[in-house]
Amino acid sequence: MAYNPRTATGIPTEPVGSLPRPAKLQAAYGKYDAGEIGKEELEAEQDEAVKDSIELFEATGSPIISDGEQRSSSFATYPLADTLAGTGLAPNLGPGGNYFAIFADGHYRQLPKLVGGPFKYNYYAGDTLKKSIQYTKKPMKQAVIAPSMLALLYPLDTAVPGYSQWKFEADLIDECEKDVRSAFEAGAARVSIDFTEGRLATRADPRNPWTGMGMLPHFIDLNQRVLERFSAAERANIGIHVCPGGDRDSVHSADVPYENLLSELFKLNAGYFLMQFSSERDKQPVYEAIGKYSRDDANGVPQMVYLGCISGQSPRAESAQEVCDMLVELANHIPKERIGSTDDCGFSPFSIDEKPQHGTPDYARDVAFQKIKNRIQGTKMAAEKLGVS
Repeated sequence: MAYNPRTATGIPTEPVGSLPRPAKLQAAYGKYDAGEIGKEELEAEQDEAVKDSIELFEATGSPIISDGEQRSSSFATYPLADTLAGTGLAPNLGPGGNYFAIFADGHYRQLPKLVGGPFKYNYYAGDTLKKSIQYTKKPMKQAVIAPSMLALLYPLDTAVPGYSQWKFEADLIDECEKDVRSAFEAGAARVSIDFTEGRLATRADPRNPWTGMGMLPHFIDLNQRVLERFSAAERANIGIHVCPGGDRDSVHSADVPYENLLSELFKLNAGYFLMQFSSERDKQPVYEAIGKYSRDDANGVPQMVYLGCISGQSPRAESAQEVCDMLVELANHIPKERIGSTDDCGFSPFSIDEKPQHGTPDYARDVAFQKIKNRIQGTKMAAEKLGVS
């Protein structure tokens, strides 16, 4: 039977994707980069972490789960390299690309740089999902990276010899479509596209040149070009995730007005949107923007809004009542039939993440699963209060 996201909770709920990797797995990534262990040993540690993640996810009562991205170098680079350090980098890529983001605590994450063509992925999301899905009978969702993020692989101010930006982006769209389809073919019930760079694209940070180049309309266009390749029925199960970043318990664009992104975001003809919200300081304007810009009909699909009710950066577990209250308030701005719940962001989008506010990544894992349990319970409470079944 097809997955029905309302069956268990009335109001649909699903995770964004990533979970903190155990300290043991993070150490294995470092040893692999240093040549102290081989690929087989790294994969054994990844598999152990996936099994543990799935078992703990199932125990939360979540109607749909992920493998926590335990096998991924990061939410952005999983198609391109084995590790964050660049071990196993895909052909025609080199080090020293654009900064993806500079975070509020001062640390940064950097992309590889395109040095030739053609552009091809090393791996697809379906490759890892095939390995994980055997460990559960629950429906699984898969997150994939947006073409807008990987567009930043192309140098900002120089052309790649023999490989135009136009040709690169055509190949990029092909690869992104293949990535989404690979996830569905591997058994994913839902696929969400990570678009965390969207909000950052509306801030001009002199330390990070691409942010001052007005790239949001181009990013929207690239993502729309992928969505256009799917039918309305397929897009009902394809989501877009947005947030102000999340890494080492820090963010990259929480100070950027959300309105700057939301006025453009809902032009995307996706079936649902996973939206950071609980960590937003001024919530009322966000509710109002969702009501103003989200659509009942986006080229054949209603736009579901999965409100982020859980912060991945804070070690404080939000209560089920807090989750319920946020969802009930959202029903004052959009039809209750278009409401869902989620987490603000993946709990650890990068494979090496010390989680300093939590103390250790292992403690952060424990906190994440408690937060997920509370999200599910609060969603059920809101469904009952709103009469959604």
